[in-house]
Amino acid sequence: MFYEPRLGHGLPHDPFKAIIAPRPIGWISTVDAAGRPNLAPYSFFNAVHGNPPMLAFTSESMKHSAANALATGEFVFNLCTRPLFEAMNISSGALATGESEFEAAGLETAPGRLVKAPRVAASPAALECKVVHSMQFHDVNGTALQGWMIVGQVIGVHIDDAYITAGRFDTARAQPLARCGYRDYATVTELFEALRPTDGGGYQAGQPDR
Repeated sequence: MFYEPRLGHGLPHDPFKAIIAPRPIGWISTVDAAGRPNLAPYSFFNAVHGNPPMLAFTSESMKHSAANALATGEFVFNLCTRPLFEAMNISSGALATGESEFEAAGLETAPGRLVKAPRVAASPAALECKVVHSMQFHDVNGTALQGWMIVGQVIGVHIDDAYITAGRFDTARAQPLARCGYRDYATVTELFEALRPTDGGGYQAGQPDR
């Protein structure tokens, strides 16, 4: 089949998010101007730069996380894993301004080192970020949309030592969650390694990506 999104897809459910899958879940914690914590998952999220490390999340309207990140200039990405699924799901609820998703989901907080936003204490890894870019989306006609992208530079990295194996972060052991289409999710439970054509004979397992 072929369709133009502006004309509709003709299916019972939109396939777009199922095609662009799996997508890492950006579990973003922030504080507002009054210092009140907020936590929410975003499925439009990913790493966007390696050196310095940067990541981005997109909010399809100016929700609390995006507004807080823009107001304070900082946020934290918390790695969401299979054991934390229920808490993550609860944190996606629409709470009133000022109400804590941490409390609603029964999550303990841990302080940031370089930012004011707290992190999810139970998460195997968390990245403290400073906002370096933000933009409101426009469509092909130049019409402003409600969606915003927030780009943060990673300035601090927390890793639970239990998930470091032979000098590597043990992704499969952490079981990170990913968002697929509709109401579907995936869990990383196994990995495979493959050499690039440019690696040559000098590549050794454990070398950083280039």
